[in-house]
Amino acid sequence: MSLFDKLFGRKPAPQYPTDELTINGRNLKLTFFAHASVAIEYEGRVIYVDPVEGNAEYERLPKADMILVTHSHYDHFDMKAIEALQQEDTRILLDKTSAEGFGGDCYTMLPGAVAEPFEDIRVEAVAAYNTSEHQLQFHPKEREDCGYVITLGGAVRIYVSGDTEPTVEQAALKGIDIAFICVNQPYTMTPEQAVQAVKAVAPKIYYPYHYGQVDEPTDVEALAEMLKGVTEVRIRPLA
Repeated sequence: MSLFDKLFGRKPAPQYPTDELTINGRNLKLTFFAHASVAIEYEGRVIYVDPVEGNAEYERLPKADMILVTHSHYDHFDMKAIEALQQEDTRILLDKTSAEGFGGDCYTMLPGAVAEPFEDIRVEAVAAYNTSEHQLQFHPKEREDCGYVITLGGAVRIYVSGDTEPTVEQAALKGIDIAFICVNQPYTMTPEQAVQAVKAVAPKIYYPYHYGQVDEPTDVEALAEMLKGVTEVRIRPLA
């Protein structure tokens, strides 16, 4: 903390776990907050995914160039967090149900839709839904929740699954460099389903996410062991 900050009682910016990566010649910084809330920094732009007020001190973090929301559940769509991050030219991309409750300018994303909010950033919406009979009520296909593939500079493709089980739409994805694929019960994937999804998507790097803040914790170390020799698994705190 600088002397100025000490004198005027300012707190230092909060620190969260980060990874800095170079993939296909492009530099990225990933920040891990909690549950399904993450951030991606690329070429000076900051992208927040599913920001939720209780997961980070968003009012003290850099403002958003882009915000993505996968679906309308309280642990993914939070107006207070969006307001804390939003600036005049923030691009906001929301699934259909979240967009209906937003009340501002946004991109409404349906599964299969493509948006190019910036010249060098492309976002594709991927259907996200439950397939197991006993879980259909959590994320029904007809609600049209989304996962996203974010392509940066035409060179790096990042898949964020949102809340889903393995689907045919997910299995059709190609050329994924980084995948955030959910794993938690009873709402999304079991570890065995996550293994199935990772094998289908075949990312270079897999980050298990959405495994915190649930009643049935996931043994992510065991999950990583199941994927040994399949892909690089990076476990980061998301509790």
